[in-house]
Amino acid sequence: MKTYKTSGTCSMAINYEVVDGTLTKCEFVGGCPGNTQGVARLAVGRKVADVIAQLKGIQCRNGTSCPDQLARALEAETASRDVIA
Repeated sequence: MKTYKTSGTCSMAINYEVVDGTLTKCEFVGGCPGNTQGVARLAVGRKVADVIAQLKGIQCRNGTSCPDQLARALEAETASRDVIA
């Protein structure tokens, strides 16, 4: 699993795994447990491109949110290697 250090949110990091362009694991470290667990469960099993499209730009505070941070993590992942199938 990879770890993305979040910025501007209650969560401190996101642990995630991508296999063949699909988000296979996702776990937020910190944040509002119900919300972050819900976002993670809804995102796992979906294509990275779909997760980014659905979550990018969601606002909570400081111009971002936990879902937006997940989208940013996945965008960073795709910038470093082509994982979108």
